[in-house]
Amino acid sequence: SVPAQRAVELADKLLDNSEVKLAGLAARDSLRLEAGLCLYGNDIDETTTPVEASLVWTIGKRRRVSMDFPGAMVIVPQIKGKVLRKRVGLTSTGPPARQHAHILNSEGHVIGEVTSGCPSPSLRINVAMGYVEPEYSKAGTALRLEVRKKLVDG
Repeated sequence: SVPAQRAVELADKLLDNSEVKLAGLAARDSLRLEAGLCLYGNDIDETTTPVEASLVWTIGKRRRVSMDFPGAMVIVPQIKGKVLRKRVGLTSTGPPARQHAHILNSEGHVIGEVTSGCPSPSLRINVAMGYVEPEYSKAGTALRLEVRKKLVDG
């Protein structure tokens, strides 16, 4: 880390280097969405379990067996049973789906909601993540997104 009184000096030195470019929140969002990384407050919060968020890998197998972690009484049964929603990654064409956009099944029923979305300069397509009913969470499932009151394939 850098002491606060030297932060400006460090920033100036970095920006003096022609190979260093500034990057903002849009860059952070597109990169994290491409990688499937959650943003706390958008994609996960204190009400989201690792099972719902597809993050069970963050809990070691030994801890799952011994149930010696906070929330084990809720999370372990979810691993073995069912949850009401699952986090999924999405791609789409047309305008990008943003937070709170509806996710619909092929019959047109709302089955979830987008939590984050943006254009992906690297992939040249829009990327998003959100939560859907578990039966629609399998990769390759045909979904649609409601973006600006229009339906687009997701």
